[in-house]
Amino acid sequence: MDLIEREEELASLEGLLASAVMSRGRVALVSGAVATGKSALLRTLAEQAIELGALAVTATGSRLERDLPLGVLGQLIQDAPLVAGERDRALALLDEGARAVANAQEAAEQQIDAQIVHALCTVLLDLSERYPLMIIVDDVHHADRVSLLCLAYLARRVRGARIVAVFGHSDQGRYTDAYFQTDLLRQPHCRRLQLAPLSRAGVAGLAAERVGREAAVRFADDWYALSGGNPLLVTALADDHREFVRSAAGEPPATVVIGDQYGQAVLSCLERGQPQAMRVARGLAVLGETDGLDRLLDIPAMDIGRELLSLSAAGLLTVGSFRHEALRQAVLAGVDPEERMDLHRRAAELSYDAGAAPAVVAGHLLQAGRVEAAWVVPTLEEAARSALRGGQVESAVAYLRMAWRECADEAHRSKIMTMLVRAEWRINPAAPAGHLAELAEAMHRGSLRGSDAVVLARALLWHGRFDDARDVLEQLNESMEAADHETVAELVVAQLWLRATHPPLLAHVRHTAAERGLATMVSVSVSRRLESTLALAEVLTRGPRERHLDAVERILEDSRLDEMTMETVENSLLALTYAGRCERVAPWCDLFSIEASSRQAPSRQARLAAIRAEIAIRQGDMPAAEHHARVALDTIPMSSWGVAIGGPLSSLILALTAMGRYGAVREHLDRPVPDAMFQTRYGLHYLHARGRHSLATEYPALALRDFQRCGELMAAWNLDTPGLIPWRADAGEACLRMGHVEEARRLIEAQLATCGPDARRGRGIALRLLAAVSEPARRPALLRQATEYLQMAGDKYELARALFDLVEVYDALGEYRRARTIAGRAQVVAGECRAEPLVKALARAGAGGAAASPLPSDLIKVLSDGERRVAALAAAGYSNREIAARLYITISTVEQHLTRTYRKLNITRRADLPLVLEFSKQGGDQSGRQGSDQGSGEQATL
Repeated sequence: MDLIEREEELASLEGLLASAVMSRGRVALVSGAVATGKSALLRTLAEQAIELGALAVTATGSRLERDLPLGVLGQLIQDAPLVAGERDRALALLDEGARAVANAQEAAEQQIDAQIVHALCTVLLDLSERYPLMIIVDDVHHADRVSLLCLAYLARRVRGARIVAVFGHSDQGRYTDAYFQTDLLRQPHCRRLQLAPLSRAGVAGLAAERVGREAAVRFADDWYALSGGNPLLVTALADDHREFVRSAAGEPPATVVIGDQYGQAVLSCLERGQPQAMRVARGLAVLGETDGLDRLLDIPAMDIGRELLSLSAAGLLTVGSFRHEALRQAVLAGVDPEERMDLHRRAAELSYDAGAAPAVVAGHLLQAGRVEAAWVVPTLEEAARSALRGGQVESAVAYLRMAWRECADEAHRSKIMTMLVRAEWRINPAAPAGHLAELAEAMHRGSLRGSDAVVLARALLWHGRFDDARDVLEQLNESMEAADHETVAELVVAQLWLRATHPPLLAHVRHTAAERGLATMVSVSVSRRLESTLALAEVLTRGPRERHLDAVERILEDSRLDEMTMETVENSLLALTYAGRCERVAPWCDLFSIEASSRQAPSRQARLAAIRAEIAIRQGDMPAAEHHARVALDTIPMSSWGVAIGGPLSSLILALTAMGRYGAVREHLDRPVPDAMFQTRYGLHYLHARGRHSLATEYPALALRDFQRCGELMAAWNLDTPGLIPWRADAGEACLRMGHVEEARRLIEAQLATCGPDARRGRGIALRLLAAVSEPARRPALLRQATEYLQMAGDKYELARALFDLVEVYDALGEYRRARTIAGRAQVVAGECRAEPLVKALARAGAGGAAASPLPSDLIKVLSDGERRVAALAAAGYSNREIAARLYITISTVEQHLTRTYRKLNITRRADLPLVLEFSKQGGDQSGRQGSDQGSGEQATL
């Protein structure tokens, strides 16, 4: 390999040799940081010696041979081209010198007679009279003391000889005798050459030799930053890159590759330096900062500073820290495990004494194994709480596990275990399952009490262990008299939550309505949980209440996920979803999902995805429902969902059924679900979804059974509200399919009776089915009313179904123009939902082809609000008189609006009106209120 950015130094050494050939001997001291290319330069010089008219005589110092007398000088003698007699004499002198040192007294260790030194050096001086010599000693700072004495003697005498003596040494090298370097540099014929790290261009040039110019130019900046210009590190990075390309069948990496070669090069740099420098590097890798290194390693601060400078010069550090985490890890990998644990133990103590953040201390404690101190457990607990606030859930779990192991107090251990369950739950709800038996045992022993016991009950319920959860709740009831305010507050929230999610267990919790005011005073967090849980329970048992929904909206507006428990978020989102505010709740759900995905909380991300899937179902966005349901089921395993599996699985079944993908649905229906799920709200969703699939695949009897079972449970649990599941409407549709018209009518009318003024989706679904059991003449009005409600509710899928029914009704009545107009709109909506069965049915009817083509939205915007309302009704097939009655305007005004509309849209007839014309939301709402006031309920928002 050619030398990179060393041409000037090589030329200087060649010039010194030229002078030596002319009997003007010279000495050169080549220095530089560890692994900056000194040895490569000296090897190149030795290889070129013959071409330059000299003989190279070389030796290399070694830390392992420092105690070997005359070891380095012996290498020179062995390498010199001596004749037999000279070699024998020189070897005899070496033996004599070695014996003299060995026999010396302790006080005069490694002393040697000056005559021997003179005789040994004379061997080389005499040789130079026959051949110009290039004497090269690499790593001279590792030479033994006697060899240094001889080399210094020789260096003083080469001035008139044909010798150039070149010594390579590390800037951070420690000589066995400090006088050697000083003695050399004071000689007038000695020159010092300092090797600097490679520049960015030098890094690119060195790398290009190993990986090619393209890759070298692309990654030069990164490799320079990672190596500091150290040639050894640059070469290692290039080798890691080349190995990646080879293993990837020639495919180049997208980013810098940091592999084994780089780590080994780092260790090599440390091993070539001084032992103390390695100790400092290891201490810095453990402590993470330079402050306190002197106390950690028990090394004077001045020495610490010197070693940090040497590590920086070697390209390992920048601004007092490692250049890359991989570099730090490589340093730690070279430390004996026992030594590393000891360093972390001392670092933990130092960090705690210095008042460092709990997370810093806890990080050292995790690596230290065991530290016996009273502050260990509280520090780990505080670090865990801080990590959870910061979204570092895995770190929090590790801190709590160690705190639990180190804690000796049984009651305290139970509290720590409860915290651990909560933390592990964020990652995977199945993870804490192994702790539940231990917590239940602690409950029986009396060491688990209060709010921690409520956490245990919730975890048991999630995993379907209802009997164990009932026992915990009953024990809590028995201790209510002595319960603290926090426990009472938790029971208040738990009672509301059971009412909305696990109604069969509600009887096992003491009635706590009187304590609700107390619960709001415990903390802001508990107050929010109470508000959100109460809102959900009220929506599901009594229907939406504005004051509760407004409260949860304020909670969601003012908070972030890290400021609230997942229960608060989940209950708030579900309360708004079941109340029909999907349009408002969807953006919040998306926002919280993004936050959860960035905070190491897969469980939260999955639960939010399940809610988002439920929202999409109610919006009729079946592709989105499928996507979010799959995200929920893929983010955490199905086995981790426990009884809550009914939520995302039901949404997926409903979406796939609506899109006509029945084979995929059967695959999911074949998956076993927990029996305990059917004692929860999630089981209601599952029964409903299964029934909808049976209905779609022409098994109405099976569907009716599921719908009726769903209704029985909802009635028994006091959850019989249309906002949850419109089971009567679905049961009525099943009866219609079976020919039981009167039973269907009874169920559909009962469904309408349960729908309040805000239950637009439920009312729209019921009106569509009511049309099917009504006289033909009444059907158009009922279906138009159904479409208006469903459009206001935002349910595209149910809207498409109602539009399809309206098309069939108009066809049956012979109103083909209206049928074609409505069919075009139906195809657009069904296509958006990817409701393939509906799309195909419309295509078979041949209704969509003659429909008017939609116009660009920017063209439609030229219409005023009044013109748009009139045009929308006209496009839906209303006559001018009907439009006038609907909008409370004169027939003349209708005609004027239509005339201006035709002119602005450049059309000539009613049939050409675009199907995308709709009321604005404000206009639709106003029209809806007017219709309600008159009792007709008909609105024109197609």
